[in-house]
Amino acid sequence: MSIRTLKTLIAVADQGSFSAAAKEVFVTHAAVSQQIRALEEEWKIALFDRSRRTPELTPAGRALVSKAREVVAAYDSIVPSILGNQGIEGVFSLGAVPTTLTGLVPLAVSKLKSDYPGLHVTITPGLTTALIQQVERGHLDLAIVSKPQFIPRNLVWYDLAEEPFELLASLEAEGKDPLQLLKNSPFIRFSRQAVVGGLIETWLQENKIAVNESMELESLEAISSMVYYNLGVSIAPRTCVSASNALRLKHLPLGPDKRLVRILGCISRADSVRIRAIDEMNARFAAAIRDGQPSPDSRQPALKKRPSRRKR
Repeated sequence: MSIRTLKTLIAVADQGSFSAAAKEVFVTHAAVSQQIRALEEEWKIALFDRSRRTPELTPAGRALVSKAREVVAAYDSIVPSILGNQGIEGVFSLGAVPTTLTGLVPLAVSKLKSDYPGLHVTITPGLTTALIQQVERGHLDLAIVSKPQFIPRNLVWYDLAEEPFELLASLEAEGKDPLQLLKNSPFIRFSRQAVVGGLIETWLQENKIAVNESMELESLEAISSMVYYNLGVSIAPRTCVSASNALRLKHLPLGPDKRLVRILGCISRADSVRIRAIDEMNARFAAAIRDGQPSPDSRQPALKKRPSRRKR
């Protein structure tokens, strides 16, 4: 038995098939099968039920995967535990929802890199649910996401900011009443696969607001661009750190009686060996929010107004 073989076992459990696990650990399907067979022969137990089309872990297999995770985590922590505070180096994998990629994330990562130049941060964009799954599987050290309804027991949540939702409209759109604009304009929706999109849909239904949906997008940047060109209105969280390339739009509050917020925060494994780097990253996010918080007057950046369409 080797650490590499245990990592292969964990990959099969996480990926759900030998083929997917082979891609994850960069070996052939045959090599994965051989390693699993070797474990079964060494331990004299069946790890997988092969009577099914897709092999499934046996109860003993599930128990051993849990122990294997502990062993691999302990092995991976050997060097960081010796280095102590000097161990913040190497590769740190960060996941981030799209709404944070043009403001909060680059500002916070730049602060971290300034203090720890030996740390290389990789960034994986994605939606909240997918990113949390990657954290659970150990593919990401940390993810900044919208707070889900339920947090898995083996993960740790760290609150960062409360972001109220607002209506986005073009400067050319007539009126300042968000409900009237929603009623009379095409609606550009956040993807309902995202936590943000689900919050918006629930809010619309609870307030009995019918919208004329025109498109559904995942990126705040893409949504803002569509709104900028007056192709419709949208509802989006007011980001705690404004994007460096923010477009000039109307930002209209939904009203105190119809307030909607999303909780932004970081999530990581409770047994992560990168706890010091995680703490430092969380601290830089908090500092970026504190230092980068836009004032009300800075919500509209000094950009040239888009020329209005010529009448023909």
